[in-house]
Amino acid sequence: MIVYGIKNCNTVKSALDWLKKKKVEFEFHDYKSKGITEAKLKAWSKQVGWESLVNKRGTTWRQLGEVTQKKITTEKAAIALMLEKTSVIKRPLIEKNGKVLVLGFDEGEYKSKF
Repeated sequence: MIVYGIKNCNTVKSALDWLKKKKVEFEFHDYKSKGITEAKLKAWSKQVGWESLVNKRGTTWRQLGEVTQKKITTEKAAIALMLEKTSVIKRPLIEKNGKVLVLGFDEGEYKSKF
């Protein structure tokens, strides 16, 4: 199982702490230091939709400006943005065997999945 995110994100920290406390084994992939591939983003987009992958509540999205935000209307545009600014990807994203298990952190959902 791989947890994708950014290590200094509070939501990611909460998720990692929860998983550690419950002794769930995982590998952590930090977008900031390791990056992310276009192929991986396309695979996730097919599973959960590109709209779900773009974190429109975060600081990175708000800093884009309205003109740039309005251009993100297709999967291609969203993936290009996520490749350029990895911190706009909703996190954490947990994947197992190529399948997205969870996007974000919700303790109730984690209890049912792990």
